[in-house]
Amino acid sequence: MNLIPASFDPSATATGPEGQRAHPATIDHSQRLEEKLYKLGSHAWTMVGNGLSNQSFIEGPEGLIVIDTGECIEEMNAALAAIRQETSAPIVACIYTHFHYVGGTQALLDESGNADLPIYGHSGIDANLMRFSGEVGPRGARGLVHQFAVALPTEGEDGLVNVGLGRFYRNPAHAPFTRGYISAKHTFSENTTLSIAGLKVEIYPAPSDATDSVTIWFPELSVAINNLLWPALFNVFAIRGEEYRDPRVLLRGLDQLEGLKANYLLGAHGPPVEGAQLISDSIIDSRDAIQYMWDQTVRGANQGLTLDQLVTVVQLPEHFKSRYQTQQFYGVVEHHVRQIYTGLFGWFDEDEAKLFPTPAPDRGRKLVEGFGGTAKVRAIIDQALRDQDYRWAIELSSWLVRASLNDHGRADAGEQEDRNRLAAGLRGVAQSTTAANIRNWCLTRARELEGLLDVDRLRGHRFRAADLLRGAPADSVPVLKVLLVPARAEGLAATLCIAFDDGSRAGLRLRHQVAIPTNGANADMTLMISHQHWAQLLGGKVALATLLADGNADTAGMDEQVQRFLSCFDLPTLQPASTSA
Repeated sequence: MNLIPASFDPSATATGPEGQRAHPATIDHSQRLEEKLYKLGSHAWTMVGNGLSNQSFIEGPEGLIVIDTGECIEEMNAALAAIRQETSAPIVACIYTHFHYVGGTQALLDESGNADLPIYGHSGIDANLMRFSGEVGPRGARGLVHQFAVALPTEGEDGLVNVGLGRFYRNPAHAPFTRGYISAKHTFSENTTLSIAGLKVEIYPAPSDATDSVTIWFPELSVAINNLLWPALFNVFAIRGEEYRDPRVLLRGLDQLEGLKANYLLGAHGPPVEGAQLISDSIIDSRDAIQYMWDQTVRGANQGLTLDQLVTVVQLPEHFKSRYQTQQFYGVVEHHVRQIYTGLFGWFDEDEAKLFPTPAPDRGRKLVEGFGGTAKVRAIIDQALRDQDYRWAIELSSWLVRASLNDHGRADAGEQEDRNRLAAGLRGVAQSTTAANIRNWCLTRARELEGLLDVDRLRGHRFRAADLLRGAPADSVPVLKVLLVPARAEGLAATLCIAFDDGSRAGLRLRHQVAIPTNGANADMTLMISHQHWAQLLGGKVALATLLADGNADTAGMDEQVQRFLSCFDLPTLQPASTSA
């Protein structure tokens, strides 16, 4: 048995058209993601390669239904320009498959001239949009930059090849990426049958990489639109960081999709599939690959295999290499197995060494000393790099990098030559994996280690004033709880109400070095501030001290107490000595 997971192959590296160094299959995969408007039958189209996702169009007797609107107005406008070469039917409705690709809807209203355009979507979309931009915003944003090659060059050995599900996360041609999301006016959370544009439309909730995903079925046209069958093995684990995606839930959606027996299958990503038999075979292989990973992970866990053992045992059978929808063009099986195990059983895999491991940076120092010192470890790393043993080179290099704290208090320092060694190991993986997520993550981290990138700005909350102004002012107050610096709040017990100019209120209670969100009632002190100035304050545009001095915020004579309270939170503009950013 091969005891090395097939996540990358150091013997397989090629050069792309812009000088990129990558696995040849990764380079070839870009052909499936090229920009093209596909026509399916006489009433369906899907735009591939316009961005990370597709935009699809269904023409009914009363006009055109648009499914998904991409990430910005400019992206949707490009798709509209393409469809207008095919049909002049008026836009009469929009349907969202899930919350990821809803950013260009304003373009539909602009073209149709209908401010009341019917928009359909799952009832959970708005909550998901808020959830992933609030408390976990910095971690999520940093994950996007790494996974989707946001900071990589466009050419050279580290140049972007593709992002697995699309050519790129944001099409450079669409700058400045104007947000144009509009909430669905007609929502659903269970199986729903509608009449839209003179067509019968059946909608089935089908959670996948989003809890609000749906499958859309047009029985009269035998057309299905889905977010289940991707142009790659489904991503149970997203390296950018996501909540657990339970494969068992996904399987139900795939079985339901296969049962439709569609003649045309359009997806949120990748080229469409045409022909009932090919569609059925593609879905069956995809769901079977996912079930295989789940079943065999559970089997190994029941037998007592640790995660490091499991990833050597659970590898997809050869059959699944025959279809691109089940190949590792996005993530890798090795990581999916770890995620399934962790999602089911938590982080402890019965490996004794993981029960109470020595924390960093002490662990790194002790490992280096145990191996005979820094010089000895460096020699082993250099030999591993020459042997293309990137797993071993990365592990040993990480000891040297993680053995000391940097200026920000993270175990991420070390001599530059050792950071370069770690970068070399990561680059070796990047150039020999088929998975776009892994290539992009490894290259982004490698370039940071080498000093070519600085992503520290993504390690702290960065509220955007424009985003705050779009939502209700009170909604942003609870997010502050994850910015509390416990040492600053030691011994402080107080409540603060923040009263906004729209009449809304929200509050925080400091107790035992914890910030508890409240409705603002019965507070010890009150900060009165407009929505505009609150957005500027959190967005880093102006300091609290400045707002108070200029009369743009008021505390009814309790400036000192309010400033002391808010200085406990890790935002520069909330500190007494802050100045406008």
